[in-house]
Amino acid sequence: MKKGSLLLLACLPLACMLPAAYAEIESDLSTKARSTIPPPRLQASSWLLMDAGTGTVIAAQDPDQRIEPASLSKLMTAFIVFREIKRGTLSLDEEVVVSEKAWRTQGSRMFIEPGDRVRVEDLVLGLIVQSGNDAAVALAEHVAGSEDGFADLMNRAGTSIGLENTHFVNSTGLPHPDHFSSARDLSLLTAAIIRDQPEHFGYYAIREFTWNGITQKNRNPLLGRDETVDGVKTGHTSSAGYCLIGSSERKGMRLIGSVMGSRSNRERADSVYALLKFGFAAYESHDLYQAGARILSTGVFKGVVPEVNVGLADTVQLVLPKGSGAGLEAVIELVDPLVAPLVQGQQVGTLAITLGGEPLLTRPLVALAAVASGSWFDAMVDSVRLWFH
Repeated sequence: MKKGSLLLLACLPLACMLPAAYAEIESDLSTKARSTIPPPRLQASSWLLMDAGTGTVIAAQDPDQRIEPASLSKLMTAFIVFREIKRGTLSLDEEVVVSEKAWRTQGSRMFIEPGDRVRVEDLVLGLIVQSGNDAAVALAEHVAGSEDGFADLMNRAGTSIGLENTHFVNSTGLPHPDHFSSARDLSLLTAAIIRDQPEHFGYYAIREFTWNGITQKNRNPLLGRDETVDGVKTGHTSSAGYCLIGSSERKGMRLIGSVMGSRSNRERADSVYALLKFGFAAYESHDLYQAGARILSTGVFKGVVPEVNVGLADTVQLVLPKGSGAGLEAVIELVDPLVAPLVQGQQVGTLAITLGGEPLLTRPLVALAAVASGSWFDAMVDSVRLWFH
């Protein structure tokens, strides 16, 4: 659902091209579920604020605009490496022989030398903390045999995550006309990293790393500004501008702020920080129902038991304006009559959540256990009962 942020009474030539600060703001939230606190006005080509737990886009500007991701591409490089570690095909202690191609790669470096034998973990630190292009190529070649082969793995992983405006050509983010992404896709990738690789997420908060006698600080300036910020990655080229994805968790709510195409390092940091502060000031996360938890019990005709527990197949979390939780209401409708046999997970009703009378979501209610048919006597008795039901 989209909401205009500016009313134009007159529009002259070129005036129709609104500056970024006044562009249309997008959100997954319905009108009732939006805070009265407005999002910050940012000077950037595109940006997005997402709740990591639900994937809800709280606010965004041009989130699907194709942009040059620069070193934000290394988030997918790291995602593939950590995925292979989790699968057992790679280990942090495994040694990588550095190729001449990796050594010669231009841009930011961790300063590995050709022929060096470097542990995967050290290359990961060079990749994430120092944003080393040489580390990215060395890891890509070790995992897939070539950087081209690794790019194919990156694109396949992107498809599985649901990235729709992303295509990778290399592991580094060096400029290429066929190498692109978007604020939405990079936020979805970050959410996947947080969700699927929590055991490795701590690497994104490491402040500095030393290799070959050279100490380099993490380029994410938010790590030193706010102790709740624990990632994620910066990116910059002259054509991409300054990009930054930041993540922060407060009181059980984790937000991802992504800003693309800022004019300076300071501006991108201030913009992401403003998004995170806005999100925590205006919204809160509500864990309403856990998957598989009993919500109620309902009667069953012609079964071996007289009733069955009912719940949801998936956890329900909502992002709501702060203080609005008291206005939530749940409306339950059940199949009536409910007659055995039932299989576990069979839909037996619906659960609708409203806020101030406005529907927010509807989910199927399912049987949490199977119910077999009862004896012929149970069936006969319940047949009579059903006549009067």
